[in-house]
Amino acid sequence: QVQLVESGGGSVQAGGSLSVSCVASVNTHIMGWFREAPGKERTGVAWIYSGRGDTYYHDSVKGRFTISQDNAKNTVYLQMDDLRPEDTAMYYCAAKSGPGGNIRSPHSYRYWGQGIQVTVSS
Repeated sequence: QVQLVESGGGSVQAGGSLSVSCVASVNTHIMGWFREAPGKERTGVAWIYSGRGDTYYHDSVKGRFTISQDNAKNTVYLQMDDLRPEDTAMYYCAAKSGPGGNIRSPHSYRYWGQGIQVTVSS
């Protein structure tokens, strides 16, 4: 069983920055950040392979968001810059223990954090 605990988030005006972090109880294979806005499906934002550190981003956040990790602390970070009102959502950390599956799909992840709110005002 993997436990994920998120922190950070909050409220900011458009163009501002926020960060969220996620501490895992054990090291995992892939960790990702997903977000869910009211009335919308949960969608992927960014992903990182714990071993080799490869990162991937949804097109909507490329150049604005940065995912990083500290393997010694089993922690993944998401730095969010140039935030837009459409980035407003509940952000969730997710983890996969092994390879396989579509890393961009929330259905591929067994472990989830409790979610943390990010609000961007115009």
